[in-house]
Amino acid sequence: MKGFHMSFTVYMVRHGQTFFNSLQRMQGWCDSPLTDKGINDATHSGKLLRDKSFNAIYRSDTMRTKKTLSHILSETNVEGNKQLTPIETALFREEYYGSFEGQDTAAVMQTVGTPFNCQTFNDILEKYSIEDSRDFIKSADPFNLAENDQEFWNRYDHAFDFLRTNQNNNDNVLLVGHGTAIRSIVSRYAPDIDISSSPKNGSVTKLIVHPDTIEVSYYGNFGEQPI
Repeated sequence: MKGFHMSFTVYMVRHGQTFFNSLQRMQGWCDSPLTDKGINDATHSGKLLRDKSFNAIYRSDTMRTKKTLSHILSETNVEGNKQLTPIETALFREEYYGSFEGQDTAAVMQTVGTPFNCQTFNDILEKYSIEDSRDFIKSADPFNLAENDQEFWNRYDHAFDFLRTNQNNNDNVLLVGHGTAIRSIVSRYAPDIDISSSPKNGSVTKLIVHPDTIEVSYYGNFGEQPI
């Protein structure tokens, strides 16, 4: 039952590789189709999760998570999973990059990082943090559209409260989401885990959602360890 002591498990999958991913372009709220590799990534996710039984399925309101989920479900051995109606919500979208959406990632990060003596996103992570990166992107966005760190977490705190409202104790939940969001969740709730590398497309991050915090069981698991 829902309540103060409720905890449940979320298997958060990064969507398969997209066209913009393959071109190293900024992709937050904008979308692009899965590549052939992306379809294989999603199928791989499904094989990793094929024997898991879920009480609910969520995804962001992007085509890339919708297509990834369809390939995951095509691989499941648990018939009940296919009978669940996925819940689509904008709350679990990727970080919003504002006017930098669709632009070359390396060029954007050079623009964003130069005032802070950084040339790449990894420079920002090494010298500052993923939280700072959002504030840097916001300050560099000439249209002031990008999400800063507070705006991002206002949305994601609401997203996890939405899950808490809907789920029951000991539920298993499948959530298809996005790479930088996954890195951000892990950075906040498991700061000892190295997020210098983005989780692979199709990898699984396991979260235990408690009433007031989130426990990270593993990050970016592509089959290297038991799911």
